[in-house]
Amino acid sequence: MPSETGRPAAADEPVDPDICCVDAERRQSLTRGQGRTVAAVAVGGALGASARYGASLLWPAAADAFPWWTLAVNAAGCAVIGAFMVLITDVWTPHPLLRPFFGTGVLGGFTTFSTYTADIERLVSGGHARTALAYLALTLLVALLAVWGAARTTRRIAAAVRG
Repeated sequence: MPSETGRPAAADEPVDPDICCVDAERRQSLTRGQGRTVAAVAVGGALGASARYGASLLWPAAADAFPWWTLAVNAAGCAVIGAFMVLITDVWTPHPLLRPFFGTGVLGGFTTFSTYTADIERLVSGGHARTALAYLALTLLVALLAVWGAARTTRRIAAAVRG
């Protein structure tokens, strides 16, 4: 089998099937069709991030205060993703771009775990390490409970509707 350089590989040389022996046509087919998915994620991400930014304008947090709005946004986003995943896997078959648009894009842009980490750093730097630790633990707990609770509730509702 040829190596990346086109020369035959030695019998004992490992061969990377993702790189070796992939001709130009095959390489193009691997990336063909991804443009729509990338666009769906980008548009969804812009919408989700805009919604998150709007929430931060509605509920600004003081520099040394507990970041309640970030916790609420993350909990809400996690609850929606829990319900959404049940709907698209157990209840109905969605359009192929719905999951990248809404799940990855909108909810990925709306939930703000980067702000969560920045809030923790800000609290620690401001001398509020205990508050930062409480926020770190509470956000993790609330996020997991939100996903679990929403998924469980959505499954029960879907089962009741199906009868």
